[in-house]
Amino acid sequence: MSLGDEHGHGDMARSDDPYGGGQTRTRLPDRAGDPYGGARRGSRSPSRSLVTVVAVVVLLIAAIAFANRGGGGSSAADSAGGDTGPKAAATAPTGKHPVTTKTAGLPSGFAHDQQGAQSAAANYSVALGSAEMFNTEGRHRIVNTVYAPDVAARRQTDLDNAYSNEKFLASIGLDKKGSAPAGQTFVSRVAPVGTKIASLSGDSASVEVWYTSLFGLSGQASTNPVSESWYTTTYRLTWVDNDWKVTDFQQKDGPVPVGRDQRASTADDMTKAVEEYGGFTYAR
Repeated sequence: MSLGDEHGHGDMARSDDPYGGGQTRTRLPDRAGDPYGGARRGSRSPSRSLVTVVAVVVLLIAAIAFANRGGGGSSAADSAGGDTGPKAAATAPTGKHPVTTKTAGLPSGFAHDQQGAQSAAANYSVALGSAEMFNTEGRHRIVNTVYAPDVAARRQTDLDNAYSNEKFLASIGLDKKGSAPAGQTFVSRVAPVGTKIASLSGDSASVEVWYTSLFGLSGQASTNPVSESWYTTTYRLTWVDNDWKVTDFQQKDGPVPVGRDQRASTADDMTKAVEEYGGFTYAR
């Protein structure tokens, strides 16, 4: 198991890393006064291709509006009673509320169905990608809660070895206890964008979670400012003790959206956001 390179997570064990071995790329400060420095991503000038895309989108919207306006003639499919309406998106809301029960401070008691499996995977990805994983007590609580009992014990040892590796911790700017330097805030947060069922059979499920990850140190002296990455993790779940639990997972990069030309926030603004904005309990 190779740990800690200059990019952050490095090659932390693929199946043992909550990010699945994903890397966090470090963006060095552009201005000495602020590690975020108000630096902008490389500017993107409008191009012919962008204009073409916009034009196509406008035409598409117009075409859809025309096709769906009232008073038009009936098509053959309409006459035959065919369903030509738009299909529900894969992550369309179902109206079911998130779970209200918790175990060791984490959402629990998910339904024994597709929606329950997806909600469990989304919530577990948030916990496994949190800054608490870098604290021994927090890590043990999370692992013992989200993993199946027969998996948690052996997984715990691997994760303890990974997260307590001083070389790895130093590479991401933390001390040997996993704490940030004075005046800085360690940020490790996952925000799921969508989920889908890959397979479901009885007490076994495979769920894909697409999410964005924020990782880095927020503070005036940080040389590893908070950056954004995108991943999709496939969680293998099993139904045990009346709940879904993780048995294994695999992670891959992306899909990654095109970045906007937005000014990076200052260290103070980033720290304030992390401290003031809480996370969510997810449900389908």
